[in-house]
Amino acid sequence: MSFAPPRRQDGPPPARRRSPLLITLVVLAVLVVALLFLTNFWTEVLWFTQVGFANVIWTQWIARAVLFVAAFVIMGLAVWSSFAIGYRSRPVYAPSTPEQATLDQYREAVEPLRKIVTYAGPVLIGFFAGAAASAQWESVLLALNGSSFGTSDPEFGIDVGFYVFTLPVLRFAVSFLMAVVVISAIAAVVTHYLYGGLRIGSLPAGSSRTTTEARVHLAVLGTLLMLLIGANYWLDRYSILTTQNERYDGASYTDVHAVIPSKEILTGVAVLVAILFVVAAFRDTWRLPAIGVGLMVVSAIAIGGIYPAVVQRFQVDPNAQSLEAPYIQRNIEATREAFDIDDVESQPYDATTQAEEGQLRDDAATTTQVRLLDPQVVSPSFRQLQQNKQFYNFSDNLSVDRYDIDGESRDTVIAVRELNLDGLADRNWVNDHTVYTHGFGVVAAYGNQPGPDGQPAFFEGGIPTQGSLTDKFDGGYEPRIYFSPEAPEYSIVGAPEDQDPWELDYQADEQGGQQILYGFPTDEVEAGPGIGNFLHELLYALKFGDEQIFFSDRVNSASQILYDRDPQERIQKVAPWLTLDSEVYPAVVDGRVKWVVDAYTTSDAYPYSTREATQEATTDSLTLAAQGVPVELPPEVNYIRNSVKATVDAYDGSVDLYAWEPEDPLLQAWEEIFPGSLQPIDEMSGELMSHVRYPQDLFKVQRTLLERYHVTDAVALFTGSDEWETPDDPVAGGDTVASKQPPYYLTLQMPGEETPAFSLTSTFIPGGNTNREILTGYLAADADAGSEDGQVAESYGTLRLLELPRDSTVPGPGQVQNNFNSNPTISEQLNILGRGDSEVVRGNQLTLPVGGGLLYVQPVYIQSGSGTQFPLLRRVLVAFGDQTGYAETLDEALDQVFGGDSGAEAGDADEAESEVPTDQVDPETGETLEPTPEPTETETTEPTPEPTETEDTGDATDGSPQARLDAALQDANQALTDSNQALQDGDWTAYGEAQERLQAALEEALAAEGELNQ
Repeated sequence: MSFAPPRRQDGPPPARRRSPLLITLVVLAVLVVALLFLTNFWTEVLWFTQVGFANVIWTQWIARAVLFVAAFVIMGLAVWSSFAIGYRSRPVYAPSTPEQATLDQYREAVEPLRKIVTYAGPVLIGFFAGAAASAQWESVLLALNGSSFGTSDPEFGIDVGFYVFTLPVLRFAVSFLMAVVVISAIAAVVTHYLYGGLRIGSLPAGSSRTTTEARVHLAVLGTLLMLLIGANYWLDRYSILTTQNERYDGASYTDVHAVIPSKEILTGVAVLVAILFVVAAFRDTWRLPAIGVGLMVVSAIAIGGIYPAVVQRFQVDPNAQSLEAPYIQRNIEATREAFDIDDVESQPYDATTQAEEGQLRDDAATTTQVRLLDPQVVSPSFRQLQQNKQFYNFSDNLSVDRYDIDGESRDTVIAVRELNLDGLADRNWVNDHTVYTHGFGVVAAYGNQPGPDGQPAFFEGGIPTQGSLTDKFDGGYEPRIYFSPEAPEYSIVGAPEDQDPWELDYQADEQGGQQILYGFPTDEVEAGPGIGNFLHELLYALKFGDEQIFFSDRVNSASQILYDRDPQERIQKVAPWLTLDSEVYPAVVDGRVKWVVDAYTTSDAYPYSTREATQEATTDSLTLAAQGVPVELPPEVNYIRNSVKATVDAYDGSVDLYAWEPEDPLLQAWEEIFPGSLQPIDEMSGELMSHVRYPQDLFKVQRTLLERYHVTDAVALFTGSDEWETPDDPVAGGDTVASKQPPYYLTLQMPGEETPAFSLTSTFIPGGNTNREILTGYLAADADAGSEDGQVAESYGTLRLLELPRDSTVPGPGQVQNNFNSNPTISEQLNILGRGDSEVVRGNQLTLPVGGGLLYVQPVYIQSGSGTQFPLLRRVLVAFGDQTGYAETLDEALDQVFGGDSGAEAGDADEAESEVPTDQVDPETGETLEPTPEPTETETTEPTPEPTETEDTGDATDGSPQARLDAALQDANQALTDSNQALQDGDWTAYGEAQERLQAALEEALAAEGELNQ
């Protein structure tokens, strides 16, 4: 028997069979990703189409796609070409040096992967290049649609529009092309080296280090790179005008006389080196370009680095004030123009600190309008008195606005009763998304006076809504709040005509708690994309990851789905080119609740203007206390305009963008990019116009700039001898991180003005480390945009700055708070009020320029220390100079400061302004209350009897001051407990009686403590 040897298998081994399971999983993964992408894509199209801004998403996506494809093709094709040219031009017999002896092994190892690397590498690199380019869609569209600013830079005489619109795109294009050339050169060098076109190490005599093809290829890439470096140097000349320096921004003396000339020289050197690379392509030597590159490096160090440093050290530093003055002046003028503070109306204000009788008589119109209701303090009071149901809520920071009540403009604290699903006892999909779909109504209170027992004086509230705002519109306003900052992620509204509605409006107490239901009229109003077909149900079930959308009977042919319901989120989606103010506020206008948001066009490329860190400038004690800033501001800007006023309808979610500053070149460019997105101002209704106000974030940025740029003289700015700063909030003490005092909205009459105006105000104190908090300036912006006639007020946006004498001793906010805290009478009484089961809450400290000086007013609230807590206004603190007052009412506190006759009593103001409102709303029932009649001269009121030694005062059997004090505190604690219980029960008679006992007990405690301290 013989055995045949095994047959030899010719050719490569059989390919390894791929696992069917792996292939299936990969295919499924690709399908899932594609499905989710298409789901997001099409639901976004549905959303933008329903809102009426479809052109925004298509323009944005098309621009991104074009840039992605262009960058992908340029980068991918260039890298692939380098690989291909290097491989195809390889020598047939690759020469080798001892240093390259192992290249054959490398080539054999790489060869099986060559095609993959040749094609997959450019695709991968091209993908990242495309992604980077697509992110530049805004800059590219602005460059294509930008126009002139009408202002030229002071160095080159070029219109500012070149720096804002064109220069950023040129810098990106040059940087992108440099990346393309560098990566292509790396691919070329590796390929030529691997296949013998480029050799290193020792060579035989007469041998060349490169083949002709490799030399030409690398020389062309070197030429392109040098030309791009030269272009980059040339563009650097313009970018220097927007550079940041230690003290001021823009080109300095050294920049103009040393750096800019050096950039021009280096541009010439780069072009010369590029020519040397061209020469190298035709000559078999790399010596000339190598020398050129060395020359460029030396030039960059000597001309671009050492020379400017020498000029700065030996010429500028010893004579900085005189040499830098012209360039500092450029910075001042550009900064004031770019931040719209060039027209600030500054005036000296020699403020007095002496209070005299009748001193406020001429300012009675201002003092009667002082806002005593702190919107950041009274939110718990709004919740306790007006929340109505546990599934409603109010925001922590309420809004300040003004409303025309009985023909008089009144400062108002207003809040929207938003839906709060966390308050539901039974959470399920049906309740969360189809029953509880909206909030209900607004609640508004007078800002300048308290209601009964220190409560807010509501003139609008209740469910159903009642009050002055409801009465203002025939049939009332639309109270349903489907769109708000705290609205649920999504709700599904709308029911077929043959079915009863299922959305809960409210429970009617007068009908035994019957539920009043509402059906959103989807046949008349579009508030969200229709979801009444199979495809849309499937799409939104996938989008929200909720299969109930697909299977629920509540989703029907009439259904609409509401999502992206935060007003700021909606505006940011339809106008991604705008920067939004961090505050959104409600206004009842034209029979609807509208959310109003200020929006800005910004840039960081305005020549010579100082860059401002917006997040830092807009942070104050209120933003620190909040959970977070609702929108992201750009990190730094050196140009800003409040170019757009935006609104979102709380009922149907419609978004309106009004071109507030149509002359802004940036806004004009965006109008060209997104035609039809903006409405002219004359489309804004008169009612809405009367609620537009000056934005807080812009004001904060401007006041931060004015800390330095209130001076217009270059020498003064250079020396820094008159720098200011915004004081810390004196109320945010204790464990709270100290931060800037926020600006406040209030109605006041600035010195020199004929009438009061709704204003946004702030104060300044000396800057630096002086630790001396005296007032140096007072800034007010006219915040009233217009009246219901629809005309923009001429004075709107005017910044008025009162500059106090440099040797002024007017106390600043911190000193005033110290005076309040250190006053024996005030501190003693507040300590007594804060004892037991009660807590003292200090309100915002307001500053008003009246009586020839500065008046400080601060409300003081008392609330329970535990259990049900909500603040009630109990006292008012007042300061003028070093004189302080403390009383139950503002008039009484003013009279204490001004010797019994401040001249600011309500009777001294216009009769309409002094009337006690007659349309307050009962916080429990929502019904309009009749005014409490004032006692006439013939009426008498029995005083609360003072306890005598024979009366029962608890443990005070011995009548000693300490025993009386202890008993009084016990009585006060019991009265507070009874007050809270009566308030919860809605027993207003018992509540009033308990408050009288509380007042008597506090007076007894004060008297007893006074005897103890004698």
